[in-house]
Amino acid sequence: MKYHIALIRAIDLEGMARDAEQRKCPRHIMWQLSQQLGATIHKPAGNPVQAIDKIRGKLGSNIPEQWALGRALSEKLTSDDLIFCPGEDVGYPVAALCGAKRDRPKIVVIVHNSDRPRTRLSLKLYGLADKIDLFITPARLQADFLRRYLNLPAEKVWLLPDQTDVKFFTPGSVSPDKRRPMVMSVGLEQRDYVTLAEATKDLDIDVKVSGFSTAKLKEEYARPKSRRFPKVLPENMSCQFYEWPDLVQLYRDADIVVISLVENKFAAGIQVMHEALACKRPVIITRTRGMSEYLEIPGIVTTFNPGDVGGLREAIVHLLNNPQEAEAQAQRGHELVLKDRNSDRFVEALANRLIEMGS
Repeated sequence: MKYHIALIRAIDLEGMARDAEQRKCPRHIMWQLSQQLGATIHKPAGNPVQAIDKIRGKLGSNIPEQWALGRALSEKLTSDDLIFCPGEDVGYPVAALCGAKRDRPKIVVIVHNSDRPRTRLSLKLYGLADKIDLFITPARLQADFLRRYLNLPAEKVWLLPDQTDVKFFTPGSVSPDKRRPMVMSVGLEQRDYVTLAEATKDLDIDVKVSGFSTAKLKEEYARPKSRRFPKVLPENMSCQFYEWPDLVQLYRDADIVVISLVENKFAAGIQVMHEALACKRPVIITRTRGMSEYLEIPGIVTTFNPGDVGGLREAIVHLLNNPQEAEAQAQRGHELVLKDRNSDRFVEALANRLIEMGS
């Protein structure tokens, strides 16, 4: 069996691997997986884009290049191949085109959020229940949705908890120029920084938010009806992009990491939660349906209800005023991530399952 990985976007995995060796960024699990499997990596770039790719992209919220990649792979792959897709945005086009062949490859797709109108349409329109051999998801609600919506047997859906690189995200010393308590947060997807701002605007603390890129931050601020940020940031709140090494230091400097979310049905926020716990920081996170299975273990994180300004403020003040309790919570979370949520264990489990499918 020959193994393949179809990337969601065109990224330089080899360059990232070199940077990771110099601790400039975390290790990328797709590079680790490709090395374990001896897999060929395919990127959604360099293949001719046709008009039909653009139409399909609009129907399914995909970029045309992902459909062009699916078409190119359909001309090459056979039953001697297994292709792994780390997201439905590339996985569904690959499955729709490669799975239509009589001599089709085995297809495995990680699903993050398919309980949406356009992705539900793609699942039924392209008959993906019969074309994808294994659906993997980090969220229980998504697993339940796939089984119910597609009438899938239990063995075709694998609930695999998310992970982080515990060799990059590590505890460390606080910056010497830190002057007062600091709360930090990371990310844009399904975030609710309006609630965070309201909960902290009168506290004698710094609140620092990191977006995933400067461009995305500017785009979010430009949206006239954005619900993620307040119209005017409080004086104690700042928002900017941090490079990977600076982000790790930001975690280390934080007295508390807050992950404030709007209600959603997938595991938005899980990456930041694991990064914070790997750095041994106490975490306060919104109790959403999508994060339910990650919040079941008692004493790992502190939770509050979506949009509950008073609840979030109370949780922040409590942990700041009870540093021993905050430290104990962070220690329990740190031990959990080191044992069960590290990227090496994740890649090993994933590689073993793919090898088993290919044998």
